Amino acid sequence: MTFYLTKTEKAYLSTYMNKVSRSFTLVAPQVESPLDDYLAVAYLICRVVDNIEDCTLSYQTKQTRFTEFISLLDNPEKAKQILTNWELVEWVGLSPDEVEMMTTKNGLMLWQIYAQIPTKYRSSINKWASTMAYGMALVTNLDDDSFFTTKRQIRLPLTAVEYNRYCFYVAGTVGRMITELAITYYKINAEIGQHLLTYSEACGRALQKTNIVKDFAKDLARGDSFLPDEWMKEVDYTPFDLSNVPLWWKKRVLLDVLSELDDSVNYVLKLPKTAVGYRKAGLLMMLPAYQTLFLAAKRNETLFTPDHAVKISRTTMGKCLIQAQLMATNNDGIRAYSQDISQQIRNILGIRHEVSAAGFSNVSG
Repeated sequence: MTFYLTKTEKAYLSTYMNKVSRSFTLVAPQVESPLDDYLAVAYLICRVVDNIEDCTLSYQTKQTRFTEFISLLDNPEKAKQILTNWELVEWVGLSPDEVEMMTTKNGLMLWQIYAQIPTKYRSSINKWASTMAYGMALVTNLDDDSFFTTKRQIRLPLTAVEYNRYCFYVAGTVGRMITELAITYYKINAEIGQHLLTYSEACGRALQKTNIVKDFAKDLARGDSFLPDEWMKEVDYTPFDLSNVPLWWKKRVLLDVLSELDDSVNYVLKLPKTAVGYRKAGLLMMLPAYQTLFLAAKRNETLFTPDHAVKISRTTMGKCLIQAQLMATNNDGIRAYSQDISQQIRNILGIRHEVSAAGFSNVSG
């Protein structure tokens, strides 16, 4: 099956990538064609299921939408029919650009492009986007208190296990998806491919947890906290009040993210150097996450307060782009960058970090 996009279809992907994610707009073009288009389509399809989860529809209505979404993955030829039905839905809580993706006029082309993707790539998108939808259906089920709970009118995962499970559903699935696409495209052998799949979920969780720290105050205003109840009760839920959160607790949150990011380095290092475009893309996701965590550490006094703000500047993002280009095939440079910024973060937080002879990390402080 030959995959070819017209200028109109190319423009569509570019337009909607810019509308819903400026950061991923920088990532996808780093990889070779047509993998860049596969990644763009995969990302936008994941944003569609995000839209269903993010809107304020009732649980029963969302379940119907999730079912229709999964049907679209299996039968993209039904897109016009389903999107016509979606146009009757009031997508409360979504931005105008997000609502556009749920309409025939502005959403149909996405599914038409998806239908053109060769089966071996489309099946990976289908499998992991379906898994994401299944997980989000669990998250939004207010009658199931085995995954999420509600405390002080804030909804949050029960334990650290559920926290990681949530991050898998919303981001680890994306890590698995794009890794399978890359393994197929670059013809990566089974041994290396299995290594990449092993670390792909950590990559997804790392990015999601970085966003959870960054967006904590904004999520809280919507009645959500994705940090677990197991942790919250240890500090008497003071993060919900944005006050009196002890430093040791902030360290726990940040070090958990840092651990995931450090695991993500192993993912990039194992990528064949012939997959240079995908290596650049991987670094362009990882480096801004490190910089965001570094900024969070520097601003630890205002974390989980009314002044909570953790967003890197465009200048910093630009530097990450340059560094990703320069380090793409330089494994020693990638290791040095990771070790240096990880140690800087620990130093700021007053944590001594040692590595034993066996290679295991010991943290104190």
